Amino acid sequence: MTAAETVEKHTIAVLVDNEPGVLARVIGLFSGRGYNIESLTVAEVDTANALSRITIVTSGTRMIIEQIKNQLNRLVPIHAVRDLTDEGPHIGRELALIKVTGQGDKRDESRRLADAYGARVIDSTAESFVFEMTDSTDKLNAFISKMEPLGLVDVSRTGVVAISRGAGKF
Repeated sequence: MTAAETVEKHTIAVLVDNEPGVLARVIGLFSGRGYNIESLTVAEVDTANALSRITIVTSGTRMIIEQIKNQLNRLVPIHAVRDLTDEGPHIGRELALIKVTGQGDKRDESRRLADAYGARVIDSTAESFVFEMTDSTDKLNAFISKMEPLGLVDVSRTGVVAISRGAGKF
């Protein structure tokens, strides 16, 4: 595999009209061409103009990433496509709810690790904790892997939301 064929992970932000069927068209573009979506979030960001922002984390060779961006730009009603990875510094965060069961030392250790990772307890019973954590995907993955031997029973994640750093607007 040459350098041009190296698989890269990219975070792409897409500004679209907030109307029925838009998300289906975006997802259809990916599924129809065999591109993978690693993370997908969408929410209205401008009520006055009825605009939503779709944040997609995907991976592929440089050529595949360029194809994805070009094809997204051709879809109607897309207003803008930004490759946050290529544009420079950006901030990406993900929210996770992590349920861990356990007693005694395992319970104490899960609470200690949660404190160390900055996770908050949002539910506690005699047998379990539900932790809430917002951070980078890598840090969430690290925390979740530490919870596995301590009694991890369930995880729910939002997917990545991202924004460019600095003064620029979408």
